[in-house]
Formats: sequence, C-alpha cells, structure tokens
Amino acid sequence: MTSSNAPGFVQLTHPHEISAATRQSLIDCWIEVSDAGGAAGFPFSPVDPHEVTAAADLIIEGLDPQRSRLVIATVDGALAGWLNIRRDPHPVVAHWGTVHHVQTRLAARGQGIGAALMNRAREAAREEMGLEQLHLAARGGAGLEDFYSRLGWKEIGRRPGALRLSPGDDRDEILMLLAPL
Repeated sequence: MTSSNAPGFVQLTHPHEISAATRQSLIDCWIEVSDAGGAAGFPFSPVDPHEVTAAADLIIEGLDPQRSRLVIATVDGALAGWLNIRRDPHPVVAHWGTVHHVQTRLAARGQGIGAALMNRAREAAREEMGLEQLHLAARGGAGLEDFYSRLGWKEIGRRPGALRLSPGDDRDEILMLLAPL
C-alpha cells in the first residue's frame, strides 16, 4: 500500500457501527499481523481464523463510548491499522485506560501509521473518554518498548518470563504507562 495520503482515523464506539466489511478487515489484519509474528494477541502462527473471528467479535460486542472503542487508521479508504482502548468503569480506576491489540497491516509499515494511530488513541482517550493515563502490556524481545518509548511511554515494570511463546522461549511482559495524556 503506497500512498502520499496521510492516514485518516475512524472511531467506533457501538457494535452497530461495524459494517460486515469493516469487521472482516479487522479480522484479516489481525490474522496477517499474527501470522507474521506480530505481538497482537495470538502468538502461535498460523492462527486459527475462527479463534481470531471469535476474539474480534468479543471486542466488537463490548464497544461502548465510555468503556471500549476501536480506533482505526485508514489509507485511501482501506484499513491500515487498528487498536482497542478500554477502561474499567469502577470509580477507583476509571481515570485510566488500557490499549490493546495495536497493529498495522504489513504493507502499511514504515509509513508512520503505527505512531499516528497511537497519537490518535492518546487524543481520543484524553478528549473523548476523559482519561488521564493509558497503560499497555507489550511482549518483550520484539523491540516494542523502543517504539512506545519514542511516543512518550515509560516502562513501569516487567513480568519476567510471563509469556511462553514456545518451550524455551519465555518473554517478559513489559508494562508501560503514558501520563499525562
């Protein structure tokens, strides 16, 4: 996907806003990224499309303007990447949210889509959800902490060996924080 166009962004906050085509694009992206070794929630390649579909449907069913939203990046009208922002509504923790499933299509890599998507998520979390902080967990050994650090995220801890990708391949789960938004 080569384009001189800057990415556009769409936020989806209700299940009924997801068209069949958008749903399929989300699933296709997730399968593509996971099968390429991306740290997007399915560590074992090749992924089972039925499992990815079920996971995507759970995210879609849980969409709610204050609790969960999808942020989708598009280039020339096609999905280039997406992520999910969630918050727990309990009053003690309602001031912060979490970012999940950050991913960009392979053809869109190297064009700044991931960084733009994360910046748009920050803006949406602050301006539209009223959040003060964002948290995420990243897979160690994939260089993700460097990507997020360049965007202002700080490592706040690690769970050593928490992610077992295969026998003998345990990775740290890196906990990161973006605050203030």
